[in-house]
Amino acid sequence: MSAEPHPTLPPVRLHSDAELARDALVAPLFARAVRLARWAGPGTRVDIGGELAADQLPDAAAVLGLDAADADSVVYASQAWRVAVDTGLVDVTEPDEDGGSGGAAEAGAGGPEAGAGGAEAGAGGTQFGTAAPGEDLALVKSGAPGDVLDLWLAALDSVLADAAVPDLDDLVDALDAGGDIDFDRLEWNPRREEDFLDGVLANLYLLTVTEGGAADRPVPLPVLAASMVVPEDMGEPTDAVLEQVSDAMMRLDDQFRQLEPIGLVEFRPVDEELLAEADDEQIAADRAGAGADDEDVSRYGMVRLTPLGLYGIRARMLEAGVVAPAVGELAGKGADALLDAVSHYAESAAQAEIEAWMAGREVPAAVAELLAAARGDDEGAPLRRLRCQQALAPAGPEAEPAVRAVLDDGELGGLARVWLAERGAADVPAPDATMVFWLTVDTIAAQLAADGETEELPQLMETLTAHHAGFFEQVWRVEHPATVDVLEAMGRLHPDKKAAKEARKAAFKARSRRS
Repeated sequence: MSAEPHPTLPPVRLHSDAELARDALVAPLFARAVRLARWAGPGTRVDIGGELAADQLPDAAAVLGLDAADADSVVYASQAWRVAVDTGLVDVTEPDEDGGSGGAAEAGAGGPEAGAGGAEAGAGGTQFGTAAPGEDLALVKSGAPGDVLDLWLAALDSVLADAAVPDLDDLVDALDAGGDIDFDRLEWNPRREEDFLDGVLANLYLLTVTEGGAADRPVPLPVLAASMVVPEDMGEPTDAVLEQVSDAMMRLDDQFRQLEPIGLVEFRPVDEELLAEADDEQIAADRAGAGADDEDVSRYGMVRLTPLGLYGIRARMLEAGVVAPAVGELAGKGADALLDAVSHYAESAAQAEIEAWMAGREVPAAVAELLAAARGDDEGAPLRRLRCQQALAPAGPEAEPAVRAVLDDGELGGLARVWLAERGAADVPAPDATMVFWLTVDTIAAQLAADGETEELPQLMETLTAHHAGFFEQVWRVEHPATVDVLEAMGRLHPDKKAAKEARKAAFKARSRRS
């Protein structure tokens, strides 16, 4: 079987690259970056670091259709320019720090205009570099969807780096006498801040992709903040922990405001009126969600990952070495890899992956391959057979020859008989007692592996054993690797006390026989 590591995250259902690329192109911040890249030319001046010259920011804001006289518009233009430079949509040639004739510090491979003007001298002798559209700008119009998404991912990296930086007012307060930032006074560790934001986004991703999670509804900001602060084993949070949740929530409120324009999230900020109304002690309690209804919680901020955001966070996790599967990525692999992987998926995700795998194959050959992959006496084999049965469920008459071919197989014969009987097929041989008992053990072992000891499992145990007189007197002899484990589970879970006692005795016999 496949030796690949089992995923630690549920599979995500992604939109197609074409859909995601369209989403990227209309993300407000990315769209502004593209417009400024097209605007850049020989007359565009940049400072050290590639920042647009301050006197050109109003012009850039006007290009974006913003009010050039509005301070916020200038900030938006500056952000968009920074993204354009960081992604290679714009190439800049910076001035020398010593005021020389212009440098070679380029953000990418620029066009001929990028260095044509050299460095210009502004008022007071200030030296400026030049800027021009970058080669990557052409990919926005003529590149494949994957090219556009690569540019967007670079833009996302730039925005995330900015989001991890403290507020400008805090930076000013932390300047020492020499004009340098006193990081101890600021209580800011760049790496720690980046890790915090990455952790928050990973938690949001997990909440979104988990079956029954937040895929169709936003997550309250207090819940997300608490997931980063409150220890898992803590019962009632202390006042000190609630205060940490409150602080984390306000950091996230500021960071998600910055992340929304790049298309990563849909975000409802914290209600400013609410903060003005509440005293500090009440804020700490409410932000933790204590005693608040849905409407109250929403006032403390709500966030959800967009389809583009799911793609972006998954891409970052893959780059970090995290196993983050996506539905459909197994379509080109063999049936053994498919069944091994979907054995660890929730049922709906497993079904979606199986359907994607079947879609590109001829049914008879695909069914034969699935049945072959379902064989085995290893620990994961019962669950593979359960997923195989799930995969065969929608198959039509064209699958029947491959299914009939395994009727005499000790591991697959029971599965084949069930499939044929459900379709009213003729000439289906009755299973002997050995096969019936083996299939019963295999079925319960698969359910235990898939979902653990669920509320429905005792009823399944009762159903499977009720029709066989003397079931526990014979089942302990079944040559199945999970016989002991299944009988022990029956001893704990069977709803009939007498049957549960018989199961425990049978488990003892099976264990002794194995020894």
